[in-house]
Amino acid sequence: MAEIENDQVGEDGAGPREYRVAELAAAAGITTRTLRFYRERKLLPPPRREGRIAWYGQAHLARLKVIAELLERGHTLGGIAELIGAGESGRDVAELIGLEAAIISPWSDETPVSLGWDELRTAFGDQLTEANTAESLAQGYITVTEDGITHISRRLMDATTALIAEGIPLAAVLDASRKAQEYADAMAEVFVGLIRDQLLAALTGEEPLPPGEAAHLTEQLTRIRPLARTVADAQFGLALDRRVHAEYDGVLRRRR
Repeated sequence: MAEIENDQVGEDGAGPREYRVAELAAAAGITTRTLRFYRERKLLPPPRREGRIAWYGQAHLARLKVIAELLERGHTLGGIAELIGAGESGRDVAELIGLEAAIISPWSDETPVSLGWDELRTAFGDQLTEANTAESLAQGYITVTEDGITHISRRLMDATTALIAEGIPLAAVLDASRKAQEYADAMAEVFVGLIRDQLLAALTGEEPLPPGEAAHLTEQLTRIRPLARTVADAQFGLALDRRVHAEYDGVLRRRR
């Protein structure tokens, strides 16, 4: 039988708030047509039925808010259905969203910087060549506009201009940058592999995560994220110590 859908409040008095279709759609900020579509796609659990009336609860409203958040993040409805299938409640899905954010949100805190062509010519002079610009583009550090460039990292841009000021050619800086990027990618691969294999192995299985596990993993990742930067900085400093001694000890001994 068709369910009755109107705007009357469900129950006066005690108990959790319940909604009829129009009320639930209004509370979620969607149309009743959209809500019915989600229901047909089995994105919502069945309502509680009382005769011909369908009642929806807070879990349904939470699920609709989760769906809205996932759509905003770029997920398709098919992907949302799979993600929701991994959990038994809106809370489970919300925890999975939090875990996803902890994994894929930026691990760096670099801020971009934009420079006009006049500023670039002042900083780099005749080293502002097509070849050097193309190399910077190829490394993924800059985007070019009619007015100038935008560099993805103010700190890297400042370091580049400081090295140029010390007399090191821009082409040499870019060559070192390409090699450093390769080594940084290799270090990131090691650290990501450690997290994947030791913490997130359960995500690769077909079984749903135990209740609360996604939230627990999110908390772990939140604590571990800054450790990646600490490890990278410490390892690089120690590597510099080793390389400097290996490279220059012999040179300095010959100069004595």
